Amino acid sequence: MDMRSGQPAPAARPPASNRADRPRRWARKAWTPPWLERRPRPLRIAIRAVAIFLLILFAIWLVLFITKGRFLKGPFERFATAQLEREVDVGGDFQLYFAPFNVKFRAEDIRIANPAWARERQFFTAKKVDARLATLPLVFGNRVLRFADLDGAQVALEWDAGNKRNSWTFGGPNRPPEPLELPQIRRAAITKSGLTYRDPRLQLFADIDVDTVRATGTRISDDIGFSGRGTMRAQPFSLSGGLKSPNETIAGGKNALTLHAIGLGNTLDVSGTLPGPTELEGADLKLQARGGNLSRIFDFLGVAIPDTRAYRVTSALTYENEVWNLTGMKGMFGDSDLAGSLAVSQPKGRLYLKADLATRSLNIIDAGPFVGYDPQRLDRMGTGGTVETVGGRPRVLPEAPLRVEALKRFDADVRYRVTRVRAESFPISNVDLTLALKNGLMELKPFNFIVAGGTVKSDIAIDARPAIVRTEYDVRLSPTRLGTLLARFGTEKSGTTGTVSGRIRMVGFGDSVRQSLATSNGRIAFVLPQGTFWTRNIQLAELDIGTFVQKMFQDKLKKPVEINCGVIAFTVRGGIAAADPILIDTRKNVMLGRGGFSFRSEAIDMAVRADGKTFSLFSGQSPVGVGGYFAAPKIDPVSDELAGRAGAGLGLGILASPVGLIIPFIDPGDAKAAQCGPVLAGATAAAQRTSKGKPRDDVGKGTTAKSEDGKQSADGQKKQRKKFLGIF
Repeated sequence: MDMRSGQPAPAARPPASNRADRPRRWARKAWTPPWLERRPRPLRIAIRAVAIFLLILFAIWLVLFITKGRFLKGPFERFATAQLEREVDVGGDFQLYFAPFNVKFRAEDIRIANPAWARERQFFTAKKVDARLATLPLVFGNRVLRFADLDGAQVALEWDAGNKRNSWTFGGPNRPPEPLELPQIRRAAITKSGLTYRDPRLQLFADIDVDTVRATGTRISDDIGFSGRGTMRAQPFSLSGGLKSPNETIAGGKNALTLHAIGLGNTLDVSGTLPGPTELEGADLKLQARGGNLSRIFDFLGVAIPDTRAYRVTSALTYENEVWNLTGMKGMFGDSDLAGSLAVSQPKGRLYLKADLATRSLNIIDAGPFVGYDPQRLDRMGTGGTVETVGGRPRVLPEAPLRVEALKRFDADVRYRVTRVRAESFPISNVDLTLALKNGLMELKPFNFIVAGGTVKSDIAIDARPAIVRTEYDVRLSPTRLGTLLARFGTEKSGTTGTVSGRIRMVGFGDSVRQSLATSNGRIAFVLPQGTFWTRNIQLAELDIGTFVQKMFQDKLKKPVEINCGVIAFTVRGGIAAADPILIDTRKNVMLGRGGFSFRSEAIDMAVRADGKTFSLFSGQSPVGVGGYFAAPKIDPVSDELAGRAGAGLGLGILASPVGLIIPFIDPGDAKAAQCGPVLAGATAAAQRTSKGKPRDDVGKGTTAKSEDGKQSADGQKKQRKKFLGIF
């Protein structure tokens, strides 16, 4: 206090140097606050580094937020162009910043170019794209759009002509094509947008328009409506549908999907829910399909399945772990039922089907399209639809080509079981087929079924990897009762104890059943061990009129004929099967067959005769001609030789006595009994022996010649060759 004025003295001012030190002291306190100063030096360094990093991030965020990131337009175009190896251009406003935490992206008049080979110049164009990307999922490589507003957007999805490249696989031109993946979209607003799809290989071309959308959370206030049209293999189709969920709450709501498609003779309806507009994981849908041919639906996947007759099917449809599952499948195709499940996925980018299917009752006509018969023809004509007349000749072998290129594009594992097959001729049941397709190799192993109480076990391999399809057949028939197998051909079970077993092993080339068999090489053999057979059939075949009449008068018409052993075998060379041999040894006769048939022309040219072991009057002793075609076989019991002998008998009867009529038909009974070992082994003609162990000279030489010595005249050989090759 100033003693003279009585006023308090003013406080002393701090030195100027102290005022200048204040910011420095504040910075020191901020840099090293008391709580940090007490920490170890390495920890202080780490905390300061994190603080600097966060400060930089905040500065970047602040700059981007204030400027809206518009200055990044040029760098974005250059970066996107380099990453996609496509020209990316933004013609209007551009924004890229955090708002506040999600990434906001806005671009007006944006264009992403297509590769040079594509038909459309631009892969993607839009008047406006306004999106919010979730930041955290983006760090881990997941694209989750919390909001997407598209105005005037157009997407061009396209495959090249060779199906080697597609427009949505970015990068170098030699990069393998990738499946189309859509980002997850939580909320959307889409106006006047659409997409086009072109696949020249599938001949699939589509244009889809998307109606105005207003979506909030998982509740859609305006439906996502879409409609489309296009062609598949020059056949038009259309689709329409929408996404809506008016009664769902924002939290945990789902979107109701409806889809209706018509095309290629099929109608498809899908209804159910999706977690989000573009989210398929967790989808819970119901599928209904009906139409004229189920394979046409799989055409859209680029998958080749056998044709079917008219069908209808329903199934639950879900998507989980990148697999579409059709479960609880029920339906009909033709007059047969179908049930089971089907899973469709793309492991490593390659389409894969896994199915477990079952049919309780299969109409044999419905199985026709599986091997290449025209389903429409079967619908019109029934079993008669399996026969076509070509060049004046009936054909029964199917010639629909295997879709080789489609088989190379996908893999499959299928099991198909049939409880009963409704067939007029043979009782077939318990069909069990396992099909495996991998990289163009299709194996039906096993393909088993029961026919007339016997079991047929088959292994069939169709190799579509070489330039020409190679098919290997291995079919085995276990011992089967002849009485049951041939019951519908006039054979009676009573008195028939004989059985038959056999094996077919062949290899053929070509993309249809007809071509494969027409080029095949291999062997067909059926063996008849000891047993009995109804007399009427065996004696009619032997043409032993005397024994037949004798038995008839003795009232023993149905007394069994005893078969010692028999073999009906053919060696197949270039699609032409030669008897090698046909030899059936019975108690009274030895039946022999020579000649053959052709898978090329389906012509048959054979002769079957029976020589008696005992003396018999009125025995034909001459070959029974078997000719015609697979679809129309003919039996000619009055052969030229038999007719000649009848004429001789008539002449002798006129010149001598009525006994002369009988003389030409007398069978001296000199037939050579067969050694059953080679017969039951299914051995070739060269290996057959008489009961005395001598080589047989009456079974031919494994050629198509019908003479006993296996030789044929040049003229006869020429005629038969033309017939077997279909040259007329």
